[in-house]
Amino acid sequence: MKNEIKHVFFDLDHTLWDFDKNSGLTFEKIFKLNTIKVNLDDFLRVYEPINFKYWKLYREEKVTKSNLRYRRLRETFDKIGVKVEDEMIYHLSESYIDHLSTFNHLFDGTFEILNYLKDKYQLHIITNGFEEAQDKKMTTSNIKPYFKTVTNSEMVGVKKPNPKIFNFALDWAKAKPHESVMIGDSLEADIEGAHNIGMDTIHFDYKDTHNNHKYKRITNLKTLVNHL
Repeated sequence: MKNEIKHVFFDLDHTLWDFDKNSGLTFEKIFKLNTIKVNLDDFLRVYEPINFKYWKLYREEKVTKSNLRYRRLRETFDKIGVKVEDEMIYHLSESYIDHLSTFNHLFDGTFEILNYLKDKYQLHIITNGFEEAQDKKMTTSNIKPYFKTVTNSEMVGVKKPNPKIFNFALDWAKAKPHESVMIGDSLEADIEGAHNIGMDTIHFDYKDTHNNHKYKRITNLKTLVNHL
C-alpha cells in the first residue's frame, strides 16, 4: 500500500478532532451561560445517540441542517424530562455552534501522525460537517496548515457516503482513487463510501467496537505508521 499511495484523506470529527470531548465541554459552557439546570452526564448519555441518529438522517437528506440542530436538542430535553421552551432551544442550538470551535482537543497522536505524513504524502480533509464550523475547528486546533484541500458536504451539495463528494475531493486534489486512502471513524460514510469508488481505506475505530469487518482498522492514530 505504501508504494502506491500519494494522497491521504482524513475525516475531521471523531477522527482527528475529538468531537465527543469538545462537544461535552461546549454543552457545559452554554448550560452555565444560560442557567440551564441539568446533569451534564445524564444529558450527554441521552444526547449522543440522538445526535448520531440525526446525523445519519442528515447524510440521507431526510432532515435539514436547521432541523438537525433543533430536533437533537428538543428530543434530548424531552427524553430526560427537563422543560425548555422552544425559543431557548433555538438559542442553545446557535450558541452551541458559536462555542463549539472554541474547544480544540484532538485525538492522541494527531500532531505526531500529521508530522510523520506531511513530507511523504499530500494530506486532505473530507467532512460532512458544516463549512463555517469545520474551518474554525481546524484553525483553532492548529491543524489547518497540514491540509492541501478541505472538501465539505455543503460545497458539494451531497454528503458522504455519496460518491460525488469523494470524486469532487479527488478531482480537487488531482488524485486518482488507486493512489488515495481514506481514514475515518464511520464505516458507512467514510470507509464504505470511499471503498465503493476504488479508494483504499483505514477505519479509525477509536471506541474499539468494530473488529469483525473486512477493512483495515486502527484504534490509535499513531499506528497509522504501520500502514503508511
